[in-house]
Amino acid sequence: MNLKGTALVTGASSGLGAEFARALAARGHDLALVARSAPALESLADELRERHGVRAEVIVQDLSAPDAATRVAEEAAARGVTVELLVNNAGFGTAGEFARIDAAREHDELMVNVVSLVGLTHAFLPGMLARGSGGVINVGSTAGFNVAPYFATYAASKTFVLNFSLALWSELRGSGVKALAVTPGPVETAFFDRIGTRKAAIGGRLATPASVVTAALRAFDRDQGYVVPGRGTFAMAHLMPRRPRKLVALMGRRVTRQVADELTPSAAH
Repeated sequence: MNLKGTALVTGASSGLGAEFARALAARGHDLALVARSAPALESLADELRERHGVRAEVIVQDLSAPDAATRVAEEAAARGVTVELLVNNAGFGTAGEFARIDAAREHDELMVNVVSLVGLTHAFLPGMLARGSGGVINVGSTAGFNVAPYFATYAASKTFVLNFSLALWSELRGSGVKALAVTPGPVETAFFDRIGTRKAAIGGRLATPASVVTAALRAFDRDQGYVVPGRGTFAMAHLMPRRPRKLVALMGRRVTRQVADELTPSAAH
């Protein structure tokens, strides 16, 4: 029996999700890997089984579907998987002028970034509380600290992730269950390929997935509530929100306008 329990990781097919899966397998967790890409998940599952001797289940699910969280929870139950740690990593961004971004794309963005995250937390948190152990790690972004013109929906979704996670952290104190928001700056993943321009990093230095996951798991162990990996990133995340919010919005527009200029209407969605 694996005393570490099973960690369910969404968006596990690449990037931060795959890195979380590798790090947690190295810690002795069994894994339930969730994403849309079956071949990528199967390849990672084979790697984790061979390298760490853990159980690795593959659950193929598009998290933009309205019933995605229910389907994942039902599939986990059908396989006898008890989720001790939930890593809500799946997410994507849109950028450009809001009025020119495809509405269906932004709907899917909110379904993945917010709705499935909340749904999966609802599905697995009660069991953790009943056992008196476990935790939830939600992957946000430094964008969630600020008003971000030309990233309006993405940044707002990450503000939700941050505030939701910190509220959970407060509620769960003393229960034996932890909650953490991970709010990195730009990370070297396929995120920018999906948006359509590397200028979406806004001049920031790209962190490695490994460095972000290491910081996240350290903060989770310490029950910090949230973590901004990297000292420079931490400083920038906390500098702008101290100013008047309309000023932040206007200042942000000057920085992020380059992204809108880079994207054509077709690339914006």
